[in-house]
Amino acid sequence: MWKSIIKPLNIVNKAFLSPTENVVHQQLRTTYVLKRKTPPRLHKKNSDPKPLRSRHYVYELVKNEELEKKANINVILTTYVEGLGNKGEKVSVKPKYAYQDLLLPGLAVYESPENVEKYKDFMTNPMSDVEAHSSPTAMLTVRSLSGIMLSVVMNKDTHWSLKPWHIKVSFRKCGYIVPEHAIIMPEQEIKGPNMDLENREFFVTVKINNKETVPVRCRIHHWSTEVKDRIPYASEFWKEKVEPIFDEHSSVLNSIPHKAELKK
Repeated sequence: MWKSIIKPLNIVNKAFLSPTENVVHQQLRTTYVLKRKTPPRLHKKNSDPKPLRSRHYVYELVKNEELEKKANINVILTTYVEGLGNKGEKVSVKPKYAYQDLLLPGLAVYESPENVEKYKDFMTNPMSDVEAHSSPTAMLTVRSLSGIMLSVVMNKDTHWSLKPWHIKVSFRKCGYIVPEHAIIMPEQEIKGPNMDLENREFFVTVKINNKETVPVRCRIHHWSTEVKDRIPYASEFWKEKVEPIFDEHSSVLNSIPHKAELKK
């Protein structure tokens, strides 16, 4: 009698005390397309197939879908995205970037007929609640220019007056192609050579696509063709905070991120 009672209790005890396995079974989508290196021999009609030999089980890989480059996904932006475009624009991006950085945060939707109809008017609607930018990379350009310190090198021996073409050349030395008509100079004229202006700051305004504007921090440096008259080079001078040439430029210069404050 006792054995008949204890046996079911042991079964229940093992069922409750057995450790549970936290295993997630997930299906893997792996497709390989193969072909036989040695095709099997043909057999006559209504006769048994000829037996396969070892050489018939040697295969060659034709296609592996895991290694193939996945096609881009077309999405419609629901807001402005730097480097891509404005609200309502159709863009083609890589699947991983589309899922993680656009669709999941709600910055874009799939290019379905319903969404195409919903967002078709945003490109031409002037009353849009989101400000449209001149190009997908406009704000990237603004952020890049606002983070540089433009070194304007002027002659120490010849009289000069700072013009837009001087700033254009300085930008070109830094790798930026900026036309003269896009450079807005300070209202006050800067003349030299004047050692009181050495290593002091001012700012110029750059207009991007006749729409966005960005102030750019500039610093005057004098240079001479005579080696003995040259000013000693200061290492990492861009990390030093100096006084502006004009006091009224202080508020704008303070609003521009300083080179020493930017993260590497």
